[in-house]
Amino acid sequence: MIAVDDEKEDVEGNLVMAASLINPQAMLFMVKHGSGIVYVGMKEEDLERLDLPLMSPSSKVGDPSQFTSLQLSVDLQQGEDCTQCCHLILNQKFSEDRPGHVLPLMYRNGGVLSRVGHTEASVDLVSLAGLPPISALSAIIDAEDGSIARLPFLRKMALEYGLLIVSITDLIRYRRKREKLVERIAGSIGYGQDILVRVHSECLTGDIFGSARCDCGNQLALAVQVVEQAGRGVVLYLHGHVGRGIGLGHKLMAYNLQDQGHDTVEANLELGFSADARDYGIGAQILRDIRVRTMPLMTNKPAKFTGLKGYGLAVVGRVPVISPITRNKMGHIYGSDQSSAGLPDPIANFNGPH
Repeated sequence: MIAVDDEKEDVEGNLVMAASLINPQAMLFMVKHGSGIVYVGMKEEDLERLDLPLMSPSSKVGDPSQFTSLQLSVDLQQGEDCTQCCHLILNQKFSEDRPGHVLPLMYRNGGVLSRVGHTEASVDLVSLAGLPPISALSAIIDAEDGSIARLPFLRKMALEYGLLIVSITDLIRYRRKREKLVERIAGSIGYGQDILVRVHSECLTGDIFGSARCDCGNQLALAVQVVEQAGRGVVLYLHGHVGRGIGLGHKLMAYNLQDQGHDTVEANLELGFSADARDYGIGAQILRDIRVRTMPLMTNKPAKFTGLKGYGLAVVGRVPVISPITRNKMGHIYGSDQSSAGLPDPIANFNGPH
């Protein structure tokens, strides 16, 4: 099928197919009508299992919802073609040469509800068909001038070859209507105006075990208290954000670096991650689903504003979430807030040893 962003005339399209169903004829069609480059959309855990890292470490810099995560390209041993490569990637066992002609792309968890991209759309479509979540895709080229094909050309091509055209916009609508994102809502959202919101990133060590190294647990408790006092509001708890998105294992490694004098941001960068790998796309979709439209946002990090834009949401103010700062928490707070354009020097709020 052909995947497009929406139905505007200037959109580009990608040929999309399940990697599990691809054959030499289909691969030839993709190469002939596409850019000549075949991409394979995959989930992060599959890429890690196959040891397929990012092509460039600099790809980790910036808002993860805004860029395509291009992994190191691969080829197989001599005599094996791109079709076999896709099948062996699917089976998660192959002997490859690097770099090569098949380029893996990392799928963002949550799919098109997290990032509005062709990688996410292709894997979502394959998954909805009940097939293994690995896709093959290639950008479609206009045969007349070699440029990226636009919608009029894509429609002619679809008609000629009997292909379906699916828009990412429609896919988002489909998933939002059929997937339950919110289990329970307390209070009245009304028309969704000026709803006090706290988007809290999961922190197992702070929220559950009360770690003295961060103030996450205190911030969560304080946010719940503030919402209760206000009479209405939303505390949204996002899973998968442990350690600013690097996971529990890597977070514990970051703790070791913090013991050597690094702050939170420096430790993450030292481990090869971006300063902040969290993605707020799913959170934004949840807020949309419960009809929040404008909100004062409870956060100490203005950078969170960016993660919630683009989904019809407007942040109309910022409410700091200030909890007592102890000596053990200083490295975390100074690194996560000062280095990320958040609150000023935490020394002013220092309350002595913990």
